[in-house]
Amino acid sequence: MSQVITPFTATGIGSMPFRFPEYACRKSLDSFPDAPFWPQLPRCGFNEDMVAQYAGGIPGVTIDFEEKVIRGELTEQAVSDMAEFYGTYLDIEAGATPPEDFCAITEESASGLHQFKRILVKENAKKPFIKVQTTGPCTFALGVKSHDSTPIFFSQDYRDLVVKALAMKCRWQIRQFAPFAEGIICFIDEPVLSAFGSSAYLGLTRDDVVAVLAETVAAIHAEGAMAALHCCGNTDWTMFVDSHVDIINFDSYEYGDTLAIYHEEIKKYMEAGGMVAWGAVPTSDSVRNETVDSLADRLEEKMDLLSSKGIDKDLIARSAMVTPACGTGSMAEDDAEKVFALTPALSRHMQELYGVRK
Repeated sequence: MSQVITPFTATGIGSMPFRFPEYACRKSLDSFPDAPFWPQLPRCGFNEDMVAQYAGGIPGVTIDFEEKVIRGELTEQAVSDMAEFYGTYLDIEAGATPPEDFCAITEESASGLHQFKRILVKENAKKPFIKVQTTGPCTFALGVKSHDSTPIFFSQDYRDLVVKALAMKCRWQIRQFAPFAEGIICFIDEPVLSAFGSSAYLGLTRDDVVAVLAETVAAIHAEGAMAALHCCGNTDWTMFVDSHVDIINFDSYEYGDTLAIYHEEIKKYMEAGGMVAWGAVPTSDSVRNETVDSLADRLEEKMDLLSSKGIDKDLIARSAMVTPACGTGSMAEDDAEKVFALTPALSRHMQELYGVRK
């Protein structure tokens, strides 16, 4: 990565509630000029659901659009397709140029991605950063189930395939947008990890989570991009640290105290250059009652708590980014509009407060 992220730079989480790709892309570009992102538009259809969106081309994964169910089965055809996938994958790992369509995300599944690229081409754009995103391997493979309702994550062969396919979808996106930015940030979205340790996922081990996250992070680094991990609930944040990710993104509005539980690991992470993207703007009805000043006060409280555990406040500030708490795809449009107004405004406020505004 050739460029350093300015402290308190703002970006967004992928989903938006809008139905028109052009409008959504302009909203992203206008709201987040230093790190815009391509918008996921789930209200355009189930094909833009956060799991369905990345299912294309993964052997054995099928989508029932009527039932809105995604299944994974290692049929005879799927096994044959797996062999072909691994052949291409190993060629790429050995240094071959990836085929243009290998693990591509189609316009049918991501209208915002393709519209976003068209706008960048038309405007001959060069942004400081562009943010892309992929549903993480845990959320994907725990959400896709076989005929007996077992998540495919618990099939070691299928898990390995999914991890590598999603990693290649990350790499494909990075190559698509690298010409338009000084640096690319690829978010790995793992909302399911907010349930880590619960009875719902008793078979999910910490070692397995760290392993699949680390492999995905390594693939992103192989393309020269920064890797970020997003979870919109509480989880064991040391799993993210141990995956060697560059940016940890979490809902600090609701769960801002949780990072301090792991203060020793977070201190070492920040000292090594890791960043925390504070999800400081709520993506719930609470946004209706918030202002830039109230959000800044709340963010300062969470940063002060972390500082009270022995982490230098200046280090916390230098390591900070600002985002919404989560995606806005399920919000009312008016509420989402407020999120996209408050987030960059909070970013500017914090940059001016800490004297880091460019």
